Amino acid sequence: MENKILATVEGIEITQANVDSFIQGLGPQQAAQFQNEEGKKHILQELINQNLFLADAKANKVNETNEFKVELAKMTEVILTQVNINNLVNSIEVEDKEVKEYFESNKAKFSSPAKADTSHILVETEEECQEIHAKISNNEISFEEAAQAHSKCPSKDNGGKLGSYPKGQMVPEYDAVAFNLKKEEISNPVKTQFGYHIIRLKEKQDATEVKFEDVKQQAKNQLLSTKQRETYTNKVNEMRETYNVEMA
Repeated sequence: MENKILATVEGIEITQANVDSFIQGLGPQQAAQFQNEEGKKHILQELINQNLFLADAKANKVNETNEFKVELAKMTEVILTQVNINNLVNSIEVEDKEVKEYFESNKAKFSSPAKADTSHILVETEEECQEIHAKISNNEISFEEAAQAHSKCPSKDNGGKLGSYPKGQMVPEYDAVAFNLKKEEISNPVKTQFGYHIIRLKEKQDATEVKFEDVKQQAKNQLLSTKQRETYTNKVNEMRETYNVEMA
């Protein structure tokens, strides 16, 4: 797409790309306010204003003032610092062999854990739990009705539904039963730190392992990020030994 010139201020061209770049730099929420014709016209006028200030600054030799030199020195230090950090982290590379070893050592990060979709009824005593379980087993009351009438968990308003969740999210006692139930099976009372549960399994999904080639780039990015953080930390520690640091 042609980068259309929208305006010129003292020989400096303001293009469509300049306007788009300015809008993108505002952040998603604020940028959305200017993603229309009127918004883009407003941004164009702001860019014209900024270039007018630049032209005026040049005409009045603001670059020769002490205020400018102080600010330039500050900006120079910021840029020097950032360039030095960039040079450090950008020098880090990872080889395919390292990525494969990282993947093999961290397979759990890339695999999908087992999931269960359950409903439950939570009460305080085993006796009450046994009574409710018996009524459900004898078809005297439905699971949903029992949850609404007796459960002390907020899920009671939804018939006890907890939805789908990965293994390990619930307390171990709950998981141990839930992931061993058959579809639509209702458990015997289960004791946890929260009380006594009756659990019903709606669906269960086994854990799945991904192939290395499917997540190679993701693994490479993670390993690279880890090595960059380690290198940054090591460099900081090294510099603390080299340069003087005094705490107030």
